[in-house]
Amino acid sequence: MASNSKAEWRENILTPLVRKRPERQDKFENSSGVELDALYCPEDIADIRYAQQLGYSGEYPFTRGVQPNMYRGRIWTIRQYAGFGAAEETNQRYHYLLGQGQTGLSVAFDLPTQIGYDSDHSLARGEVGKVGVAIDSLQDMEVLFQGIPLDKVSTSMTINSTASVLLAMYLVLGRKQGVEAAKLNGTIQNDVLKEYIARGTYIFPPRPSMRLTTDIFAYCAENVPRWNTISVSGYHMREAGCTAAQEIGFTLADGIAYVQAAIDNEMDVDAFAPRVSFFFDSHVNFFEEVAKFRAARRLWARIMKERFEANEERSWMLRFHTQTAGCSLTAQQPYNNIVRTALEALAAILGGTQSLHTNSFDEAYWTPSEEAVTIAVRTQQLLAYESGVADVVDPAGGSYYVESLTAELEKQASDYIAKIDSLGGAVTAIEQGYQQREIQQASYKYQKMVEEGKQKIVGVNDFVTGESKIASTLRVKSGVEAKQKERLAKIKRERDNDKVKETLKRLEEVAQGKENTLPPIIECVEAYATIGEICDVLRSVFGVQREFLFF
Repeated sequence: MASNSKAEWRENILTPLVRKRPERQDKFENSSGVELDALYCPEDIADIRYAQQLGYSGEYPFTRGVQPNMYRGRIWTIRQYAGFGAAEETNQRYHYLLGQGQTGLSVAFDLPTQIGYDSDHSLARGEVGKVGVAIDSLQDMEVLFQGIPLDKVSTSMTINSTASVLLAMYLVLGRKQGVEAAKLNGTIQNDVLKEYIARGTYIFPPRPSMRLTTDIFAYCAENVPRWNTISVSGYHMREAGCTAAQEIGFTLADGIAYVQAAIDNEMDVDAFAPRVSFFFDSHVNFFEEVAKFRAARRLWARIMKERFEANEERSWMLRFHTQTAGCSLTAQQPYNNIVRTALEALAAILGGTQSLHTNSFDEAYWTPSEEAVTIAVRTQQLLAYESGVADVVDPAGGSYYVESLTAELEKQASDYIAKIDSLGGAVTAIEQGYQQREIQQASYKYQKMVEEGKQKIVGVNDFVTGESKIASTLRVKSGVEAKQKERLAKIKRERDNDKVKETLKRLEEVAQGKENTLPPIIECVEAYATIGEICDVLRSVFGVQREFLFF
């Protein structure tokens, strides 16, 4: 006879079988510590109310997607993150990617650019163009986007501490191309809080950094209405080792801090909230990731509607970019990474992402080759146009397992947000080291499981074979640093240096007061002041942050 309940099935069917043939392990759980049952059924989602917790796509609380027809209307933006060497090399890569069917640009900047040093600074030695493109002045930006009309592409820039400067360069470049700021589309990461938590490319202390962020909110709300003024990032925290639930909780807590800071600066929440976007990791535990995205979307909708009393539906929507997990890529058996990336990309799609970057299989070694990035782009195109997963909205919705896991991850994330609130908010919690310690503990637990063989990684601690050889490689040319220094010296000789001094002085005065810092930064950029010169002025006013160390 068929079982009448899950308990009856467990007692009469499952348990006797397990006594005879034990399962592979004593306990199954995901990265967030959720113990996984063998089977999920209606009993596991009996408390879920469809209209209140799921609803229909395009309607609050947006669990099932922010657009009514999702990918039936338009495929997610295929946005590969790219940048290396000097602006010329990266410009060539952008034209190549657009030619392969990429639909948006995503700029990777080198470390000196990220932390506000010119290529001729002593601290930049050996790092110029290595992990991204080197940008010292507006001239580099002009070369970077040569032949690319800014009114025809959407550009994402992964830049945080120097976000104001790079955004100013993009706006000025648009003006030089004859494109009004109001017509520019794109996103600037502009999320400095996660830098203190997990990534480290900060310059100034948290509170003046928050001012720069909210200055961008205010300026763009009035002048660049189609620009996403922040991409609140959980990606880097996940790469540092946090769990899926922590990624939701810590990311949304940072989002709360930014929204509150803007409101404290007397901005109307509905004037800027629709342009707040997010950036998440898609890791290799497939169903946990699908549930994570759905839980984050539902939780943010409630935060914006109930906590901040936003009135516009667009203010409630969590729109996000996804990148597949860099930390899941292995140097051992690197072609396995193609499969990992495909699974992670599929999870992001089933979770409802708005844009997607798929990692290249050779990234554990070096900057991706053209062969590798082409496979990464083709992975998205195969999923979009051959798999059928884009033909139905939220195809994972209604799964007993997915809905149960979505609810559990939402609960855990809510608990993290409540804890951060109790500490005084995200900034104060960072200053006390709360998020950093939590991530350290989660990372240590995961690494211990790998080393003990409890967490299997194919080709690393199981199914190990000899090393695979990669056919093609890409190396950043050794002359990039010298080339950048020469270009920088030429700019400094030929520009109007009196004008540069005048604009930098004006920036210093504004930074010392309460005016918006973006207009004087734009004036500096127009005069071809360098990123190092602009940031040195801000360092002199705001000070420099030293690392928060917590154990």
